[in-house]
Amino acid sequence: MHQYTFTVPERYEGVSVRGFLRGPCRVSARLLAQCKRVEHGITSAGVQRIATDHLHAGDVLTLRLPEERERFPVHPNGAPPLSVLYEDASVLAADKPPHMIIYARASQLTGTLRDVALTYLKQRDETAAFHPLYRLDRDTTGIVLLAKDRYAASAVPPTVRKIYWAVCEGLLTGKGTVNSPIGPADDSKVRQCISSTHGRPAVTHWQAVFASGGHTLVRCILETGRTHQIRVHMASIGHPLAGDDFYGGSRNLISRQALHCGTVNFVSPCGGRQNITAPFPADFRRLLYRLRIPLDRPL
Repeated sequence: MHQYTFTVPERYEGVSVRGFLRGPCRVSARLLAQCKRVEHGITSAGVQRIATDHLHAGDVLTLRLPEERERFPVHPNGAPPLSVLYEDASVLAADKPPHMIIYARASQLTGTLRDVALTYLKQRDETAAFHPLYRLDRDTTGIVLLAKDRYAASAVPPTVRKIYWAVCEGLLTGKGTVNSPIGPADDSKVRQCISSTHGRPAVTHWQAVFASGGHTLVRCILETGRTHQIRVHMASIGHPLAGDDFYGGSRNLISRQALHCGTVNFVSPCGGRQNITAPFPADFRRLLYRLRIPLDRPL
């Protein structure tokens, strides 16, 4: 059973247990309700505490999380090894290869990131729980953060900052921002589009890093996390991603969208502030080589 301890600082003297856990400790309302049903779920000095109890500076609260059991079986025979970039007691950072989906679907039941991660955890006798903090498209590569318990799943996401790398068609210079709402296209269950009527706010900041061979290596930072956001936004300004024929790009040089989540900065409940990087995968590196975009310059 996972548990966390929190020491009450002076500025929270007199605050309620609920206020302290929901505030600076970032415990979700749902998790707080679940912990109240766990025996000794919320204690201080070995004494059970309730949500309305008031705390004093220096009190140490212990939060014991409910045990988790995955509902669906794992398929270890179809699970390739997991590439781990960082791991502590709360968080695991995996380097997702191309062509891997997060969860099973009718067309692919095994070899998903869920399978791979749960197999990895079970081999280490850890409680099997799968909490991806965000998703990457099937053919987008790079870092996926996985929380190992419900507390990390609610506490870590507000601290996450990601940097994506994309190879776009056409020559770009300088930097810019695309601020256009994104929503589902009327003619597709998957495709997204710019829509001022039914789209949700979406903001992408981009910066051109190097241009060559009719393409540009671009650094992207998102303010929002809409489905296909970078792909839709860059296509909307006339620079679709190389390989992304779904949004107007050509697959002549690479067989998937050239998009990679390369850096993730976050705060782990156990490990503190972390900055994780993932190298470009082989096909992305081959693309840069063909375009004569150097890999040895600072990115």
